[in-house]
Amino acid sequence: MAMSDPLGDMLTRIRNGQRARKNSVTAPASKLRANVLEVFKREGFIRGYSRHEVRPGINELKIELKYHDGEPVIREISRISKPGRRVYSSIKDLPRVYNGLGISVLSTPRGVMSDAEARAANVGGEVLCRLF
Repeated sequence: MAMSDPLGDMLTRIRNGQRARKNSVTAPASKLRANVLEVFKREGFIRGYSRHEVRPGINELKIELKYHDGEPVIREISRISKPGRRVYSSIKDLPRVYNGLGISVLSTPRGVMSDAEARAANVGGEVLCRLF
């Protein structure tokens, strides 16, 4: 059966992996997921990720989770825009996450970026998820 929310599935895998104190988790690969993971890596929430070919035509992303003093770096991760309810925001209406300690990930016409990058580029878009 087809997955209705692939990005939400990946965020849940990350959340569950950190609660279980795993070093890494895997998720099916897609361009959107890789772009979101690139933002997580740039902002310092994960160590990194790599793409592996499971069998011809089927790829998987291996996500290396990050911990600080034994505690997960990602304290809270939530999906904002869901398949049943898309959430769009102009840059002036985008709230700060935990007064700037967290980030929002946006899908903009210029690509997937964090809220700080979107403010610098002065573009709004679909609010995909929020991290703290």
